[in-house]
Amino acid sequence: MTEPSPAPSATPVKTIAFVLYPGLTPLDIVGPLQVFAALADLVPGYRTVVVGERIEPVESDTPLSLAPSHTFEELADPYAVIVPGGLVPTLAAMADEELLRNLREIAARSRVVGSVCTGSLLLAAAGLLEGRRATTHWMYRDLLTRFGATPVARRWVEDGHVITAAGVSAGIDMALHLVGRLAGDGVARMVQLFIEYDPEPPFGPIDWTAADGGQYAPFARQLLENALAGHPALLAQLSN
Repeated sequence: MTEPSPAPSATPVKTIAFVLYPGLTPLDIVGPLQVFAALADLVPGYRTVVVGERIEPVESDTPLSLAPSHTFEELADPYAVIVPGGLVPTLAAMADEELLRNLREIAARSRVVGSVCTGSLLLAAAGLLEGRRATTHWMYRDLLTRFGATPVARRWVEDGHVITAAGVSAGIDMALHLVGRLAGDGVARMVQLFIEYDPEPPFGPIDWTAADGGQYAPFARQLLENALAGHPALLAQLSN
């Protein structure tokens, strides 16, 4: 009697993990999270999670609080990990050794390591961008050089398995690019249609001359000093 053939194994699920920490900017995480949630609805084999140190709500830089779905210890082997950014709390988190340790450990288990906005500064502070091309929010792009990275003024930048996005809304662009890479351009276009991502800003495109001219440099410097007032060594490293 012929033995029945074994049932085909289930398709492994690719987990896209977003890192949550106090004080981040909600759009940095929610924008790309929504893109990947739409991917999971359209294509079997994907899921999105939000990972933090503890399962409890944390404040953002708006009145909205957010809560993780998993702790770092609960997440074994994510396919991708994406770190959102923010302003003063994110800059201060560059000195949070517990968070940086968790980022190093989860990045070592991930096939893709990404960031949005100043989230790349956390990757850099964790030693994950040394020798790589990367981007971040335009106000702090030059800080990447202090961690051994090469800053690039682009909407998103890929270098090996690392992908970094520029400020805030650029995370949606980066996420759509990754969806195209994972599931094909047709699926990415469908996700873009479903979330109706078709920007038409009421005041037209950004005028980059003010940013390029350093008009906001004193403001950026003051925020950095406020964030790292208790960490003079790191502040000095980022100021030289």
